[in-house]
Amino acid sequence: MKLTYFLLLTFVLSCYSQVASAQATGSIWGQVLAEGKPLELATVVLPGNRLGTATDAKGHFVLDGVPAGSQEVVISSIGFQGQRQRLTVVAGQTHSVHVQLTPTPAALQEVVVTGVSRTTELRKSPVPIAVLSRREVNLNGSSNVIDAAVKGVPGLSAVTTGPNISKPFIRGLGYNRVLTLYNGLRQEGQQWGDEHGIEIDQYDIDRIEVVKGPASLIYGSDAVAGVINMLPRLPNGPAGELHGDALTEYQTNNNLIGTSLGLHYNRNGWQYAARGSYRLAQAYRNALEGRVYGTAFRELNLTAMAGLEKTWGATQLYATLYNNLQEIPDGSRDSLSRRFTRQVFEGEQDDIKHRPLVSDADLATYRINPLHQRIQHYRLLSRTRLRLAQGELHALLGAQQNVRREYNHPTAPAQAGLAVALNTYNYDLRYAAPAWQGIEATLGLNGMYQTNTNRNATDFPIPDYTLFDVGGYFFLKKSFGKLDLSGGLRYDTRVLRWADFYVGKNPATGFPQQVEGRSGLAPQFSAFRGTYRGVSASVGATYSLSDRLVLRANVARGYRAPNITEVGSNGLDPGAHIVYLGNRSFGPEFSLQEDLGLSAYLPDAELSASVFHNAINNYIYQARLNGPDGQPVIIVPGNATYQYQQGRALLYGAEATVNLHPRALPSLTLSNSLAYVTGLNREAQLLEANGAAAKYLPLIPPLRTRSEARLTSQQPWGHLVHAYVRAVLDYNAPQNRFYAVDNTETRTAGYALLGVGLGTGLATGPEKREWLQLFVQLDNALNTTYQSHLNRLKYFEYYAASPTGRRGIYNQGRNFSLKITMAF
Repeated sequence: MKLTYFLLLTFVLSCYSQVASAQATGSIWGQVLAEGKPLELATVVLPGNRLGTATDAKGHFVLDGVPAGSQEVVISSIGFQGQRQRLTVVAGQTHSVHVQLTPTPAALQEVVVTGVSRTTELRKSPVPIAVLSRREVNLNGSSNVIDAAVKGVPGLSAVTTGPNISKPFIRGLGYNRVLTLYNGLRQEGQQWGDEHGIEIDQYDIDRIEVVKGPASLIYGSDAVAGVINMLPRLPNGPAGELHGDALTEYQTNNNLIGTSLGLHYNRNGWQYAARGSYRLAQAYRNALEGRVYGTAFRELNLTAMAGLEKTWGATQLYATLYNNLQEIPDGSRDSLSRRFTRQVFEGEQDDIKHRPLVSDADLATYRINPLHQRIQHYRLLSRTRLRLAQGELHALLGAQQNVRREYNHPTAPAQAGLAVALNTYNYDLRYAAPAWQGIEATLGLNGMYQTNTNRNATDFPIPDYTLFDVGGYFFLKKSFGKLDLSGGLRYDTRVLRWADFYVGKNPATGFPQQVEGRSGLAPQFSAFRGTYRGVSASVGATYSLSDRLVLRANVARGYRAPNITEVGSNGLDPGAHIVYLGNRSFGPEFSLQEDLGLSAYLPDAELSASVFHNAINNYIYQARLNGPDGQPVIIVPGNATYQYQQGRALLYGAEATVNLHPRALPSLTLSNSLAYVTGLNREAQLLEANGAAAKYLPLIPPLRTRSEARLTSQQPWGHLVHAYVRAVLDYNAPQNRFYAVDNTETRTAGYALLGVGLGTGLATGPEKREWLQLFVQLDNALNTTYQSHLNRLKYFEYYAASPTGRRGIYNQGRNFSLKITMAF
């Protein structure tokens, strides 16, 4: 009932402004030129209203449904200096804007909105921000949206468990240290688990924005490493006309089939959109092992949106549904042939050495095997922006429910081992005050209320709990000519609590079950109440040494409260095959990070370099638990045991990009990036006890470089437009700096992956409107056998040695992908 009332309240608040307004809107049309010629595909946006479009082959554009009043139009295009124009829109009238762009890298002025208090520009942000467009996501063949982002953003990596589960890491920090947003709403889907992916429809994402560095000032806990904001597409195009797009995708490695259909409509400021997407895949394969049992999946996404843009502001309401069936790999094999085997018995009857082999038919099927997880995620999101005199009030309200079931009982396939329901209610209020004496001030308040409930299950890694989180902040920004200063302060409070939680034996099934308290029965989770408080702060500056050279620096104190598993876990997570043990005495993490960067925007190149230094107190990590005899502690047979630890840590590293686009060869683009991070353990007691084995932190990615050469046609070839060919070399160095205590991690060999691709658009009509896009990509073209250091399947091994000398499961082999998008 609480969820029902909250959803009703959210809807009422989001619609409050709608019923009172029937104000008309105006239109903006114009032409964008460059060096006297029409410029196609230039971006034209109204940042305050998030309305946008692109120019056609003649450089023309039209923006309908523009609220009356003062508006700022931002025009940008790759390779040109962006421009801004302000005009007053009169209701019922059409206004013209004509712009001449000057050749210069557009990255100088690209508008971003993630991780900052209000709309800002890339060059004026003191912390590194990366932006990935929908087209760049489509260029790369990937099984999920996080993998697509990893390929395009230096410093971003992912812990993976098969092709459809990727958890983002920024500069060596992940899990609850990276905050993932869907259109500004924090994603709450039990993201603490290794085998828990991101419940977002990748086909609906129009833009990905990544903040690399502490963003705790704006978002509070869980943004200590950075923010990834997934922005869905908004309705655009001519008013009063129904338009949409269709997508189909096929990948050969796991026979992935993906389809998506979207519709959108806008008229008189009203906006409507809907999308349905479906993907299914068989087990992936590589040259060493063939198909990897337990990696097939099936995923459904539905999205609906309604909104209104008027002179008083805007309001939008989103509803999404995510339903995923995901197999659970365990890596069991025949000891000699190394073929995968399946579990058919439990307990003492389950002999790993005598499990039956998985047949070829069961490896090459879309049917989900009995050992799998089912994740359902429901989201309701309301975003409202109100103009108050010269200021703006932004309100975000959200409700989410994440239901996760993991089926790990082969003798009782309908019985879930893990079954939890997480309800989260989010709120975020932000007031952008009018500028005073050149100072832009923003005040904000945000947080969440969360309840977690165990349902009919047999394993209970965490208790039922409630969480309340609230934080307030202020942020100031002022420009002094070439110097832009910004900074702010925030205070957070989080309360986490649960009651005694008892587990007993079900006499009918023999499995454990949750029970009421009984005399003489000790609770698996004793009652707990913890309060965590922290102060976050940030101060940064950008300085334009010249029109083409920008220096940026930032110092930030981040805060993160420990999550539920780190404090309260005491049981088996079936999907991870790990028994987690938490620690109630943990305090919040506090980090102090310094960033320094230099960017150069030259006529033929864009260069950037940044370094960072991050010292963390009370750093929490997980490590394999060994007994006094030095042997691994086994609480549940066939499953490892990990216990969370806390100490001091230091991370430092660097990132660099060199993007060349010579004016003498406008069709050629050469992109190069490098990312490096080292994580050091600074806990004296651990270092004294374990020596060099404890020197480094776990889950630190190796040095990585990525180079791409791309040729893109500048002129149409008949009906073909924007045709391109590309070659990509992705190199990961050996990781010799790893957390080796109790063999928690092992060395990972280096590898290089070659990718090639091509694609084109199809345009028709006198305006040469592009209505179809084709993307062809061949990844791991040489079918290289490799293991990523952040691949959890690397450690799925039951034997101390193997006949081949190779242990664990390897990453995906050669993959040919074909993607077609059609607009109508």
